[in-house]
Amino acid sequence: MKINKTLDSFNNAINGIINTVRTEKNMKIHLIISLGVLVSCFLFDITRYEFLVLAVTISMVIAAELVNTAIEAAIDMTTNYYHPLAKIAKNAAAGAVLITAINALIVGYVIFWDKLANLSYVLITKVKNSEPYTILIVLAIVCIATIIAKAIFGEGTPLKGGMPSGHSALGFSIATAISLITEEPICILLSFLLAFITAQSRVDSEVHSIIEVVVGASFGILLTLLIFTVFRL
Repeated sequence: MKINKTLDSFNNAINGIINTVRTEKNMKIHLIISLGVLVSCFLFDITRYEFLVLAVTISMVIAAELVNTAIEAAIDMTTNYYHPLAKIAKNAAAGAVLITAINALIVGYVIFWDKLANLSYVLITKVKNSEPYTILIVLAIVCIATIIAKAIFGEGTPLKGGMPSGHSALGFSIATAISLITEEPICILLSFLLAFITAQSRVDSEVHSIIEVVVGASFGILLTLLIFTVFRL
């Protein structure tokens, strides 16, 4: 009986995490960023102490989001009308999540900044020596990869809706390529601004959700960086 109760406790806890992931958009974003950070640990020379700090930081953010969700659910269950104390409780819980997220940004900056700076210098040097047609190859690969991703998720069409956002992927892919080739800050700023406007228009028109746009933008940026790096190996 004790073993069954222990298993039930674990099952309930896991169900709580799964339900939060399903219902809370912020939790999805936290998990996607966490996966990106964990994958980066394989790409950079991360010490075990740095990994320990990252693991604790990620756990704090996810735990804070779980507590925030629990508080909101408890308040909504007991209060079906506006109450100033309910607002204070919800705002305080959201504030706790914000503090852990800011702390995560600081930790990520301290651990990854020097490593990313060195990688960026090497990557930019390689990209500047690339052939011009490389950009066309990058865009073709991003288009094909986006269509494959849409087919895997089985949502939307190649040109409308679904995960990830194809417009965001292409927009940020082009912006990333421009930023790697040119040395003009105004060109880099305008290219990313246009990519952001494109992504925002997909959300405003309700063709894509915010998470689909964020995933599409990240997909385009990372795939472009990867392809440029591979082409110059």
